[in-house]
Amino acid sequence: MKLIISNNKKVDLTFPKVMGILNVTPDSFFDGGKYNKVSCAVDRVFYMIKNGATFIDIGGESTRPGSDIVEEEEEMDRVIPIIEALASRFDTIISVNTSRTLVMKQSLLVGAHLINDVRCFSEKGSLDVISKFRIPICLVHMKGTPKTMQRKPKYNNIISEIKDFFSEKISYFELHGINKSKLLLDPGFGFGKTVSHNYDLLSNLKEFNCFELPILVGMSRKSMISKFLNVSFDKCMLGSITCAVIAAMQGAKIIRTHDVKETMDALHIVSYILKKSNKFNNKDTNKC
Repeated sequence: MKLIISNNKKVDLTFPKVMGILNVTPDSFFDGGKYNKVSCAVDRVFYMIKNGATFIDIGGESTRPGSDIVEEEEEMDRVIPIIEALASRFDTIISVNTSRTLVMKQSLLVGAHLINDVRCFSEKGSLDVISKFRIPICLVHMKGTPKTMQRKPKYNNIISEIKDFFSEKISYFELHGINKSKLLLDPGFGFGKTVSHNYDLLSNLKEFNCFELPILVGMSRKSMISKFLNVSFDKCMLGSITCAVIAAMQGAKIIRTHDVKETMDALHIVSYILKKSNKFNNKDTNKC
């Protein structure tokens, strides 16, 4: 499996890759405020790339549970200078975590390669932007909004509901001229899901291989781990890596993480085991 970024940039996803997280927000749940300055962001990205990150995911608006919407201009001020700095210094794939049409457009103009939208491109004009730039996009499942998503979320069958969501979104984007090969799927760990829901999802992640699209997962230091282990976010690294390994063994292709080096070490072993067991093609006979 390959992800085509542009005519001259492709990513081989035969084995799982790492997406390093760069939050440039003051209120993100784990690393808020650490990388708001361009120089700090550049140093952090250099470290992540050096330790094996293929993607860097930049976020200028916190999507933690209960978070408020940031003004568009403020989000632009946070992310655009950093994207420009990274694009001019590093040959890496820059993903931008945004739901704003203007932020998407400006990010792509200054060097971003991929848009990761937790609101699944619902803002007016966003579809026109991604159609024009022909870039990969990540479709994220979320029940509600970051402000409301953790208010007693309920599912009859979480796997079936998310499958239906992805099926509808894939059809919608294809109908509007977006090639299926440009889509990544993120089942949205922590986005409108209880701790139990998240582990139901992780236990059955392989069910989404039937779409034959790259699966991106982000569980790094989230409350599904801190609450389950009854520890603070800063003590969740081992739990995060354990979840990453479980996801990768079931076919996840991109692991979004704060802890790049440690996750890469784990994924080296996962990739070797997948190769040995001849499961690396992820040929799943199940139909969605």
